[in-house]
Amino acid sequence: MTHVITQTCCGDATCVAVCPVNCIHPTPQEPGFAAAEMLYIDPASCIDCGACVDACPVDAIYPLDTLPGPQKEYARINADHFADAGTPAARDGSPIFHPWEEPAFERNLPSDFAPIRVAVVGTGPAGMYAAEDLLLHTNAEVTLIDRLPVAGGLVRYGVAPDHPATKRIGETFARFHTHPRVRMLLGLHVGQDVTVDELAAHHDAVVYAVGASRDRRLGIPGEDLPGSTSATAFVAWYNAHPETAADAVDLSTERVVVVGNGNVALDVARILVADDGHLAGTDIADHALRALRGSDVREVVLLGRRGPEDAAYTRSELLALTHLPGVELVVDDGDPRTGAAIDAAGPRDKAGLLRDVARTKVDWTSPPPEGRRIVFRFHSAPVEVLGGDAVRGVRVTSGSGEVEIPTGMLLRAIGYRGSPIPGLPFEEATGTVPHVDGRVVGRPGTYVVGWIKRGPTGGIGANRACAAQTVGTLLADAVQGDLPAPTGSAKAFRRLVRHRNRHVVDARGLAAIERAELARGRRSGRPRSKLATFPELLAASRTRRRLRS
Repeated sequence: MTHVITQTCCGDATCVAVCPVNCIHPTPQEPGFAAAEMLYIDPASCIDCGACVDACPVDAIYPLDTLPGPQKEYARINADHFADAGTPAARDGSPIFHPWEEPAFERNLPSDFAPIRVAVVGTGPAGMYAAEDLLLHTNAEVTLIDRLPVAGGLVRYGVAPDHPATKRIGETFARFHTHPRVRMLLGLHVGQDVTVDELAAHHDAVVYAVGASRDRRLGIPGEDLPGSTSATAFVAWYNAHPETAADAVDLSTERVVVVGNGNVALDVARILVADDGHLAGTDIADHALRALRGSDVREVVLLGRRGPEDAAYTRSELLALTHLPGVELVVDDGDPRTGAAIDAAGPRDKAGLLRDVARTKVDWTSPPPEGRRIVFRFHSAPVEVLGGDAVRGVRVTSGSGEVEIPTGMLLRAIGYRGSPIPGLPFEEATGTVPHVDGRVVGRPGTYVVGWIKRGPTGGIGANRACAAQTVGTLLADAVQGDLPAPTGSAKAFRRLVRHRNRHVVDARGLAAIERAELARGRRSGRPRSKLATFPELLAASRTRRRLRS
């Protein structure tokens, strides 16, 4: 019985490393790995050993005969991936030892260089994969730093609350929070509380994993009207990010227009029309759950500048929309190019997934129909946000000219950009820090990983290979003696931090926050109730577990 990879695949390729018969593709050594939406198991060569199930950090792999209802489609999706005979796989099922293994850094043994102190700035997936490699393959001491008083980064504040399996990767990372060679400094803002130079002066090397927090703008009239905001801000709102106010979102409109059709756009659309009873079983922010329960939103329109064949969402995220109870999925058929692309799509083409979705020419002069629905509108781009004191509509292109879509909320979901780090070089055109294999140009001992290194591409798992490259570069520099010697000790850095910021949270404080949120969740019948403000997080971090007498 073959195994099947499903929707929650994170793509970090842990499963590839343990597969004894080379049946999981693409591998990190194959050209398509970096751009792959997910990994796939070849049903013709899988030997049902189950090694991949044990290795998967997000519970995305199931035996074929145990696939949950909504996931059964992934049996076909996995098989379709191997329909092309040119795809590398053991087609006859004969055992083939897979040459790709976990990063071992064989040259960089502890004896190859003196113990080093490494600071990792950012506790999201990129930073934690880097920390994991350092802790498992060297004797380095690691200082984990985050500007927020709680760890997790993208896993905590970027993954949609109704994707709990994806969030399980955080449990893997959390193992290293209490590692004996780790010191956590949460709530410490590099560039504000301490400078880049001060951080470098107290460590042999510094790895920046700060992501890409800025959103891209449309550059059209009316973009800054009240009611027009970024999907980034909306995601932060429903994930209880402490920098986003509880009243930041107004859901008193019947129709929301989302510019973009990537995975973030689909997440936003799904949350806006999801059943609040289902959301109550997640860790969504308390204030967001209350607002969604009283929401007037009945329709979400997803605008795509190009056709369905070029949509940015992944197949798994689109399929998730088709299983939303009580939500109608519609393709606006006003442009004939849309239907033609869907009808012509092959089994592996993204547009083909819309073949069974209802098509209709939407009348934008009428209010949304009763019930809840998500509308895909392709070959459309916004040219102006309409309204005086607030958003009242958006003018978009169409095949026959321009159309005005009435709405009280416009969310842009067209990508992210990195932000400059004071003291480091920055390429404004790409929103990244210039580097060579992760080594920051002109800054010996300074490295980057994740989106600030490669731009906002790739999901959680893509950071694993990215981190392996950066850590490999760092360790090669250590072996060659190219790391600048720190001028300050670890003790001196701790004194500096305490002097600059008395509210820094350590590993014990993080554990106290975890206990507080889980306890809040139990009281309300939910898995977790997140603390959503800086004062709440800091107060919880100071609550120590009482010892029993």
